Amino acid sequence: MTTHTLRSKRRRSALRTAAFMSPWLIGFSVFFVYPMISTVYFSFTQYDGFGAPVFNGLTNWTYVFSDYPMFWPSLRNTLWLVLVMVTCRVVFGLGIGMLITRIKTGTGVFRTLFYLPYLAPPVAATLAFVFLLNPGTGPVNAILGDLGLPTPGWFNDASWSKPALTMLAVWGIGDLMVIFMASLLDVPTEQYEAAELDGASAWQKFRFVTLPNISPIVLFAVVTGVIQAMQYYTQPLVAGKVASGVIGGSGQSFEPGYPDKSTLTLPQLVYNLGFQRFDYGAACVVALVLFALAMAFTALLMRGRNNLIQAGD
Repeated sequence: MTTHTLRSKRRRSALRTAAFMSPWLIGFSVFFVYPMISTVYFSFTQYDGFGAPVFNGLTNWTYVFSDYPMFWPSLRNTLWLVLVMVTCRVVFGLGIGMLITRIKTGTGVFRTLFYLPYLAPPVAATLAFVFLLNPGTGPVNAILGDLGLPTPGWFNDASWSKPALTMLAVWGIGDLMVIFMASLLDVPTEQYEAAELDGASAWQKFRFVTLPNISPIVLFAVVTGVIQAMQYYTQPLVAGKVASGVIGGSGQSFEPGYPDKSTLTLPQLVYNLGFQRFDYGAACVVALVLFALAMAFTALLMRGRNNLIQAGD
């Protein structure tokens, strides 16, 4: 076979491969590459969405990091939610999954009861939690008061607003529960039997048998949880609006983050800058920071996946 024939065969193979990959390549280019390049470009311009963008160098970056008072609180809140809320969701989801897999009767009932909150629309669930945790009239504080326990301000207190959002997120852990249940049921029973013969305790069986077998699922839950926390928008916005008394209507203005910027997240900041203040350049800067953080967290988690998979070895 001549060199020219080999080259022609390889060229046809490459074209065939490109043809099969073209739907993905087109979608990736249109929905990721182009928006990413546009976001980077607009971050160096003064652009309000109506007129032509005007290049202004690092002005937007300097404004966001130095002069915009809402950026650093939103960054701290987002990182808090990533570290605390994601951890609580994974721990409680795994714990409930393990509990239900060990129940002999009524498994379907308990599984349904724990999964139903996940199906509740985010806005409706947030409204219900704001009502339940209302510091003045909510039943939760009424019960705590009757028991002689402290009654927090919840969504009206900057110190308790993020824990209240975490409680809301943990309440809807039905998705993680189902995923963990499926992975727990796939753990070989003979490994548990061997551990019992060796005299392993319950903690040792979890550490040396359960965790190594479900570690890829744990990694998946953590990575997807971090991505969801980075996109956390609806619940803190609705909670802040309702708790502050601003629930919509003409003539009402609302600055996100009530109370005292404690529920402000980076996605809310992108919307506030881009669609309320029409400062698309600054909004693109915040969007790029959010993207960089998500990539950094994901890279760190993927880098440590070998340690997670080999946990207990």
